[in-house]
Amino acid sequence: MNDSELNRLLKEAKVPEQSPEFRAQFPRRVTARLHWKPAATVVSAHWFPRLAWGLGLVACAILAFFLGHWREQNEAMAKNSLLQNEKVIKEMLATFPNRVRGIVQDEHGLNIVLSDQENVPVSTPLWVQICDGRHCATMVTFSGQELRIGRRDVTVLSDASGKIILAGDNFLWSNGEVLLADGKLKIEAKTLAPVVL
Repeated sequence: MNDSELNRLLKEAKVPEQSPEFRAQFPRRVTARLHWKPAATVVSAHWFPRLAWGLGLVACAILAFFLGHWREQNEAMAKNSLLQNEKVIKEMLATFPNRVRGIVQDEHGLNIVLSDQENVPVSTPLWVQICDGRHCATMVTFSGQELRIGRRDVTVLSDASGKIILAGDNFLWSNGEVLLADGKLKIEAKTLAPVVL
C-alpha cells in the first residue's frame, strides 16, 4: 500500500457514531484510568534512590574520616621516625660538625639548634618526646645540652649505663620515673644508636 491509497482509504472511512451516554461518561472513564495506578508504586520508586544516595554519602563521610585519621597518624609516625633515622642524624652532624646541640620537631616544624662555636662533644644521640596535653615536641639531642622546647628550657643528661635525666622548668624526670612534674606532662626518652661519622 502506498501513500495515495492510504489517504484515499482514510478519507472514505466514516467516524463511528457514539451515543450521548458514551460522550457523557467518557471524561469520567479517562479520569478513572489516570488515577487507577496505586500510590504505593509511585512512592516506592522514589525512596530507593534516595536511600542509596544517603547510604553512599554516609559511607563516603566515614571513609574520609578514617583516611584523614590514618593520614594524621602516618604523618606523626613519619615525623618521629625521621628523628630516629640514623642517616638523617648522621647527615646533620656531618653538615655542622661539633655544632649540633639538638634537632627539635614541634608544631612549628623541624628546627636545628646550633652552637655558636664548635664545642659540642661527640656523644650518643638521645631521643626525647615531651607532651603537655595538646602540644608535643620531639627532639634528638646529646647529653649535657640545654634546649628550649616550646615554652620550656630542658637540660638533658645521660650516663654510661643508659640512664637519662631531664630537668626543666618545674619538672625533673628520669627514665620513666617522674621525680617532680605536673600531672599533664608525658615524657618519653631513649638512647639511639651511636652515630659514626
